[in-house]
Amino acid sequence: MARKKGRDISGWLVVDKPPGITSTSVVNKVRWAFDAKKAGHAGTLDPEATGVLAVALGEATKTVPYITDALKCYRFMVRLGQATNTDDAEGEIIAESDLRPDDAAIEAALARFRGDIMQVPPQFSAVKVEGERAYALAREGEELELVARPLWVESLTIVSRPDPDHVELEMVCGKGGYVRSIARDLGQALGCHGHVLRLRRVWSGPFDATDGITLEKIDELAKTEALDAFLRPLEQGLADLPELPATAEGAARLRNGNPGMVIASDVEFGDEAWASYQGRAVAVGIYKSGELHPSRVFNQ
Repeated sequence: MARKKGRDISGWLVVDKPPGITSTSVVNKVRWAFDAKKAGHAGTLDPEATGVLAVALGEATKTVPYITDALKCYRFMVRLGQATNTDDAEGEIIAESDLRPDDAAIEAALARFRGDIMQVPPQFSAVKVEGERAYALAREGEELELVARPLWVESLTIVSRPDPDHVELEMVCGKGGYVRSIARDLGQALGCHGHVLRLRRVWSGPFDATDGITLEKIDELAKTEALDAFLRPLEQGLADLPELPATAEGAARLRNGNPGMVIASDVEFGDEAWASYQGRAVAVGIYKSGELHPSRVFNQ
């Protein structure tokens, strides 16, 4: 089997994604710019959405699930009075209303979208229906009955109300949230319809859009050491897990996939944590009686 071409480079690149490009296209550009063997991202953004797209290279791809599971913040503008078949501005208008609720009515309605909620994905989404992507079936004109999914919404607040037709919201939520569904369901709850006009992911776990690099800068610095300077250590992808320093012998055992001795402080038996040696991540696993039992090992 032929070996993958490219550099053995690992770390996170925080991209401030522009509108008009898919998340996959951003990942492909980052992989090309770094000449990296392996790349992936933590959480898809719709093509017209902007903001944080965290791209993992090399060994950092093993930490993607921890960023995917982390809380994320979205700021978005809802167009009131119109529903679209895609629940955003890219779709066709399928319903309209002259009703425009006031701020108090919107604030009251938002309460039902906080905490543990159930959310039905948009018809045009990447969820699978009998092995097919929902958006592919929706494009063929099929009306889908998608199953509601649980979502944790930490907060959902009004940011601004520029005019009666629009309200800007900010949401902090867990894994798997669809902002388009929030806009759609809020419009239904208010009796006036609604869809997302624009959307920006402000932060995702430890990564903030203000620290993101633009695609123009990536193009400018592609294949140079200057671009490498923007790469963040893979350990940042483990920010939500406790760190346990490993002994030299423990680190050697962990690198071979075996339980290794670590120095624990307030970590309890059965907790998930990551082991470090000389400041670098060695493994992620479960802490048991002075040892970490690895589930992921990092080759760095």
